[in-house]
Amino acid sequence: MTGMNRTFSIEMLRAGAHLLRVGHRAGSHSGPPLLLFNGIGGNIELLEPFARSMSRELIVFDLPGVGHSPLPPRPYRLGTISRLATTVLDHFGHQRCDVLGISWGGAAAQQFARSESERCRRLVLCATATGSVMIPASPSVLWKMMTPARFIRPGYAQRIAGDIYGGDFRRDPSLASEVFRHVRWQSRLGYYFQLGAAAGWTSIHWLHTLKQPTLLMAGEDDPIVPLANARLMRWLIPNSELKVLDCGHLFLLTRTRESASAIEEFLDRP
Repeated sequence: MTGMNRTFSIEMLRAGAHLLRVGHRAGSHSGPPLLLFNGIGGNIELLEPFARSMSRELIVFDLPGVGHSPLPPRPYRLGTISRLATTVLDHFGHQRCDVLGISWGGAAAQQFARSESERCRRLVLCATATGSVMIPASPSVLWKMMTPARFIRPGYAQRIAGDIYGGDFRRDPSLASEVFRHVRWQSRLGYYFQLGAAAGWTSIHWLHTLKQPTLLMAGEDDPIVPLANARLMRWLIPNSELKVLDCGHLFLLTRTRESASAIEEFLDRP
């Protein structure tokens, strides 16, 4: 993807011991920026189709060891990701933001909303759950998620796409080729560092303390994060609402305009 048609402008940013590849897109909207936390193994380019449907300023970064951010010197936890995000916000001169987390990134978004509550105005949680204490996927789905093979072998990704992503991928497995062409694979170690960052983490005992208005979005047919998790989080988070889409886990990428419209409407409310 050339610089001329890139949705995000890209730069490298030093954040303590970490070097981060950061994406930024100026928006036509006057509100706070939307900080994006990607799913596991997801790099900036994966979110470009979604970004083109949004009108507001967007900020995203490749996690350490993912995409084009170099491997970190040691394993990290979700609290580290929250601190890195504050450095990125400071770099662009923002004190507050709205936050969106997708799947694994939903855990990072929840942690940010708690650890940096004064900097998080509103929260959008997409296809995510409460961490290690959740209603789990089936063992066959979890086993497929424990390995990054789908990012490395396109044929394998297409074969299992319906099983792990559900929704539109059951009807059209070739969608996997379209989605994964945006992936910039780096290393197995970076993938396992990301898995390890959330190992043992759960928000279930403190979600009731979140003060931010929260939009929960979930796919009706999501093998990775069953819909019951979103219903549980809707019950736990005081000022929250739930939107269910007739889709699977990756609705931000397969139902992009519908998803973006719902998110913009929620963030634009007085």
